[in-house]
Amino acid sequence: MQHQFTTNISKQMQAITANGYSVIFNVEGYKELNKQISENNYSTIFIIVDSTTNEVCLPKLLPIIETESPIEIIEFDAGEINKTIETCIQIWNVLTELRADRKSLIINLGGGVVTDLGGFVASTFKRGIDFINIPTTLLAMVDASIGGKTGIDLGNLKNQIGVINNPNLVIIDSGFLATLPQTEMRSGLAEILKHGLIFDLSYWKQFLDLSKLDFADFDSIIFDSIKIKNEIVMQDPMEKGIRKALNFGHTLGHAIESYFMDNPTKKSLLHGEAIAIGMILESYISMLKNLISKEEYLEIKSTIKSIFEDVIFDKSDIQSILDLLIHDKKNENGKINFVLLDGIGKFIINQGVDNELIISSFEDYKL
Repeated sequence: MQHQFTTNISKQMQAITANGYSVIFNVEGYKELNKQISENNYSTIFIIVDSTTNEVCLPKLLPIIETESPIEIIEFDAGEINKTIETCIQIWNVLTELRADRKSLIINLGGGVVTDLGGFVASTFKRGIDFINIPTTLLAMVDASIGGKTGIDLGNLKNQIGVINNPNLVIIDSGFLATLPQTEMRSGLAEILKHGLIFDLSYWKQFLDLSKLDFADFDSIIFDSIKIKNEIVMQDPMEKGIRKALNFGHTLGHAIESYFMDNPTKKSLLHGEAIAIGMILESYISMLKNLISKEEYLEIKSTIKSIFEDVIFDKSDIQSILDLLIHDKKNENGKINFVLLDGIGKFIINQGVDNELIISSFEDYKL
């Protein structure tokens, strides 16, 4: 079953205080943007966009910015395939050619690829300059907006290079959601579902029957999802403990995403599409370890499968995905660590999982 997601932006949401910065919604966010630009007297403002947000999002932002400082636009080609050190080098060179200095500001306008890469560029150029994120996809709004993770891919390995460094401000303008295709909206919904599964049973329950959920107003859904992630990150900014919970679905999901991205015979998966599969697989493993009941597992599986299309895996696919797990960032001392559910709305971290259980989870996913 495929669901159509529409938006009707109406609510004024209160700012969320994160670790040293604020997440501010809609019009109030742009007021704060202009306030920070005025107070900091930036020498130059650089706006990093990809080829998509340059066309559909930048025309909305530019007239809003109030400044006498020069504004320069830096564009790179859209897509995860360009989230690389080569793209960073090109942008660092442009910044240098345009005489960017430590009093420059970078505004990252785009989805997670733009905010991850742009944040990494800003964090490393001249050992760090100010940056502001304006995420334009649902996924980036509920995921990349909190936690200060910046970075790039290393070959087909997701986010292998990066630093944790917080922006000066995050603006959530849910009006940008109107520019997204339905596949991108579904991709973002995966992270929203994850926040319910690991942290809030009542939030998860909202999504059991999407026909009863009012998707006409995404603001409150986004607000609640950001609050959940922020509550976790504020307790563990550097991911030594509880913050690992946010990796639920990502151990297998990232490996699946990397495998499909690097395999020319496969259609690439969006991040959320891969994470949705990962959440089903890791929920099944949670059931096999008696951490959730069969009923809870079937509820998770049926809910996610009602939103996302099935993906076909053969034996060679599964083996290749298993081989990629060794590169997962959560590994310690050569051990692959999973986040599993400990009942819906709760989690348990640092769980070892045998390959047999992983293979079994793929077999059940096919059913």
